[in-house]
Amino acid sequence: MTKQQKKYLNLGIKLSIIGLATWFIVSKVNNQQNLGEFKMLLQSIDSWTVRVTLAVVVLMMLMNWAIEIVKWKYLSRRIELISWGKAIKSVFCGLTWAIFTPNRIGEYGGRILLLKPRSRARGAIAMGVGLFAQLVLTSVFGSLSVAWFVSTYLPTPDSVKFGVWLLAAIYAVAFVVFYFNVHWVDYLVGKFAFLRKIKPFFSILENFTMRELWHVLLLSLLRFVIFTSQYIVLMLVFLPGLPFVSMVLMIFILFFVQSAVPSLDIFDFSVRSFVASNLYSYITTQEIAVMAIVSCIWFVNLILPAIMGSIFVLNVNYVGGNKS
Repeated sequence: MTKQQKKYLNLGIKLSIIGLATWFIVSKVNNQQNLGEFKMLLQSIDSWTVRVTLAVVVLMMLMNWAIEIVKWKYLSRRIELISWGKAIKSVFCGLTWAIFTPNRIGEYGGRILLLKPRSRARGAIAMGVGLFAQLVLTSVFGSLSVAWFVSTYLPTPDSVKFGVWLLAAIYAVAFVVFYFNVHWVDYLVGKFAFLRKIKPFFSILENFTMRELWHVLLLSLLRFVIFTSQYIVLMLVFLPGLPFVSMVLMIFILFFVQSAVPSLDIFDFSVRSFVASNLYSYITTQEIAVMAIVSCIWFVNLILPAIMGSIFVLNVNYVGGNKS
């Protein structure tokens, strides 16, 4: 391809991604009845309180993704030293790709495309470590919260309750053990003949020390705390009187179910709304308020960053002279 042809192809790909993301966002936001219900919910609260609350939630969103940028820069440093500017671009570009791809798989492509071609495969593996750290926390807190929910709200025999707690504990411990032995993946890949060609890319997993894995896990924990706090702030303001411990543990279950169900980010609000409305029916009758809060979080944490990321999509060179 000539330089001019590559230029036009790059432009076409960029416009296609932005156009697709825009269409998904506009169509879903326009059809999102819960956002309209959230507006009605706002009218019942003092306007100053509403402004401060929403500002805090948006600020938490920025903090959340700022920590993810720090984590990505830390994870990628063994592969390629990237600037803070490139780290910001790659994270937000990945968010735009994620909203219209199953289970956020596009986030990998959107993020690693800002790395040099020779670094992209290993960059995807390093990114996977960061996502796995996030999944470990969701799985540990979520599984134990499910056991608590079954024991507290469902009429089950003591033997069943014990079995549920035992399974939850085994499940949680298994995730923790596997995370701190992530190099096992490299070993397992080598056991399959059809995967041996890509095994060199997984060798990076051998280089992660216990200290580095703890560092990544702590950054992930900060994100987890911030994300949970967004729900807590909104619920304390719009649903005062909820039992605090039950409210928080049900948020953990919501995260857990959300991570287990395959979906597109853009459709994710329907999964969250359904799960949240059923969970919180045990402690409140304000089902519409719960669904409205979930929709607000969905909009702030996924739609706003995706819009921001569409700007960075224009800075990515999708068709270059080097092979990846």
